[in-house]
Amino acid sequence: MELTLSMFLIVCPLVFLAGFVDAIGGGGGLISLPAYLIAGLPAHAAVGTNKLSSGLGTAVSTFRYCKNKFIDYKLAVIGIITALTGGSLGAKFALYVDDIVFKILLLILLPLIAMYVLLKKNLEPKKTQTISRRKQYIIVSIATFFLGMYDGFYGPGSGTFLILVYSGLAKMNILTAEGNAKIVNLAANISSLVVFLLNGVVLIPLGLAAAVFSIAGHYIGAGVAMKNGSKVVRIVILSVIALLFIKIIWSAGAQFISWL
Repeated sequence: MELTLSMFLIVCPLVFLAGFVDAIGGGGGLISLPAYLIAGLPAHAAVGTNKLSSGLGTAVSTFRYCKNKFIDYKLAVIGIITALTGGSLGAKFALYVDDIVFKILLLILLPLIAMYVLLKKNLEPKKTQTISRRKQYIIVSIATFFLGMYDGFYGPGSGTFLILVYSGLAKMNILTAEGNAKIVNLAANISSLVVFLLNGVVLIPLGLAAAVFSIAGHYIGAGVAMKNGSKVVRIVILSVIALLFIKIIWSAGAQFISWL
């Protein structure tokens, strides 16, 4: 596929916003994936290239959480193993789905996940509770495997869902839940990216350029409190999804006219 300047101009700024959003509370893929689709990439190329740029950005925010000791490393090891397995399986499954069918699936999943993420105002558990370490291991391993599969197949919202599971079910405090979600999300991202790279559906020049903006967004976002960023996050996600649907309607209309 031939790269154009307009692709870079569309993708890079939106990927910066996606990185900022993702570092705060997950859900950055709700911005970055539509950005690639708006720029005109086929569905598989959009998902694969998004893995490259978002993965490098996630590595930066993950490092900041590690540096500030917001990682439960024993649970993280279990999560990384299951995420690597789930992420690669999800990516392999995605490649078997036809591009048109895959794009339809994206258009169905995108607004549903966006609605859930936008309506979920508070990620912190209502009451401070503790559970046994054994139960934490079980919850983390099962949830991370399936969310890793989802991340490899599609991606947007996976970080937020991990935070919800870790804080709500595994009873981690919110900062540890965010830190563990980041490192696990990174593992799933890497394993699925390898699958997409081996199958030649990643536009590497565009992905690397966008990665610079993703890294900047993640670095800044990781230092911003969740409450301060929540209103901006919702506005940006809604705006980008609206642009995506306008583009889809416009393209469908143009195609219909060409048939006449």
